[in-house]
Amino acid sequence: MSQPPDWMRRLADGVRDLDTGTLIRGLPVPPPSARASAVLMLFGEGVDGPDLVLIERAHDMRSHAGQVALPGGASDPDDDSPPTTALREAQEEIGLDPDGVDVLVELPALWLPPSNFAVTTVLAWWRQESPIGVVDAGEVASVLRAPLRDLVNPERRFTVRHPSGHQGPGFAVSGPPGELVLWGFTAGVVDQVLRRAGLEQPWDRSRTQPAPVPAVRPEPPR
Repeated sequence: MSQPPDWMRRLADGVRDLDTGTLIRGLPVPPPSARASAVLMLFGEGVDGPDLVLIERAHDMRSHAGQVALPGGASDPDDDSPPTTALREAQEEIGLDPDGVDVLVELPALWLPPSNFAVTTVLAWWRQESPIGVVDAGEVASVLRAPLRDLVNPERRFTVRHPSGHQGPGFAVSGPPGELVLWGFTAGVVDQVLRRAGLEQPWDRSRTQPAPVPAVRPEPPR
């Protein structure tokens, strides 16, 4: 088995000691009633250098429609661990071959009260790449690979303001449909991982923009 490159090992080592309180401030420990789920934070070596696999969620979903996110979802009864859930969901959503993925770190579970999910982020290295794309159109609108150089570029960072009053980090990412905004839960996790890995560059937190409202896309002709 080939070893992850130095930058990937540094990234993983930087987050091994994270706990719930430092991963995203203000989120409480998941209660026993929370539903287990997991997402896959998959880093690889793309055509533009190190990158992160992201999805744009389907625009007609009941929750988080159109948001940029990590592939993943709720645990099945047969899943024996968060990595099993994250890899299974990524295979179902974007066609990822789990045999080419090395799981490096499980981050602490975070509770999302509106959905009552306890979400574990599974940090992984894409050792042997496989073709990926939209498999489940009911869950995924598009698949994108965000270069690490863009995620740490201060010119592509800002604070996102939600009508609820919530403010958090935002990233401009380029995808098949054009320029998208990574914000919310996923952006908070990505922000902390980059910071703890020593990759974050100083950015202007006073530069703000409202949370994006997903556009309803017409169905493709049948």
